Amino acid sequence: MTFVRIGGVAHHVTAEGSGPVCVLSAGLALSWFDWDPVVPLLAPHRTVVRFDRPGHGLSAPAAVPPTAAGEADRIAGVLDALGLPGPVTVVGHSIAGFHAEAFARLHPARTAALVLVDSSVEERPRPARTTAASRALGAALCAAGMPAALGPLVRRAAVRHDRAHADLVRRVYRTSRVLRGALLENARYGAVAAELLALRDRHPLPPGLPVTVLAAPDGSARWARRQRALARRLGAHYEAAVPSGHLVMRDRPDAVARAVLNPGRS
Repeated sequence: MTFVRIGGVAHHVTAEGSGPVCVLSAGLALSWFDWDPVVPLLAPHRTVVRFDRPGHGLSAPAAVPPTAAGEADRIAGVLDALGLPGPVTVVGHSIAGFHAEAFARLHPARTAALVLVDSSVEERPRPARTTAASRALGAALCAAGMPAALGPLVRRAAVRHDRAHADLVRRVYRTSRVLRGALLENARYGAVAAELLALRDRHPLPPGLPVTVLAAPDGSARWARRQRALARRLGAHYEAAVPSGHLVMRDRPDAVARAVLNPGRS
C-alpha cells in the first residue's frame, strides 16, 4: 500500500505490471478496487496506476473543492510522485471522464491515448454557486452516524452484483470522509462540466490522439445518442459495451482492456 502527498493531501495509489503506463480513475464515490477485474488483463502489457481522489477510497479528505484543471493536475501529480513522466494512456470512468479529458487537453505531451468509460456527458451544465449545502448535509449525516451505520449497505445497493471484498467495503464506506468526498464532488459536478466545455475551446486535443468512448447504453437509446455525440465531438472511436451496466470495468473488463490496449481502434 502506497501513499503520496499531492497538494498537501495524502493520496492512496497502486502501481503494478510493466510496460507503457495507463492510469485509471473511477467515478463518483468509487474506489481503487473497483478496477480489480481489469488489472489482470492489463498488467502483463501495461504499468497500471490506480489512485483514490481525495475523500475516496483510502485517500485523505479534500483540501479544496475539485475543478477540471485541478483534477487534471492531480493525475499529473500522481504520475510525478511515482516517477512516471509519460506519455500515458489516461482512463476516466463516469465523472472521472471529465478529469481524464482535461488531462489530455492540459497535459498533451504526457498523453498517449484517452479512454472514456461510460463517461459523464453534460451539453449544457448548470454550475452550482456554492458547496455550503453539501458540506452542511455531510456534517449532519456524519454527526448522526450514518456512514458507519449505512455506508456499506448503500454501497451494496448502488453497485449491483458487487464482488468487492466485504472487508474492503467496510473499511472504506464506514468512514465519514467518503460520504463527504462524494457529496463535495457531486456539488461541484456542474461547475467541473462547465469548465471542461471552456477548456475544449481553448485547449484542443493533441492532433492524432487516439480517443475511445466506451459506452454502456444498457437499453437507453438517449444515453447511446449522447455518448455517440461525445465521440463525434472528440473525433473518437465509439464502442458500446453490451451487456453492461454503468460500472463497465466490473461488468465488461475485457472491453475496457481492449480499449486501453488498442485505443482509438475498432
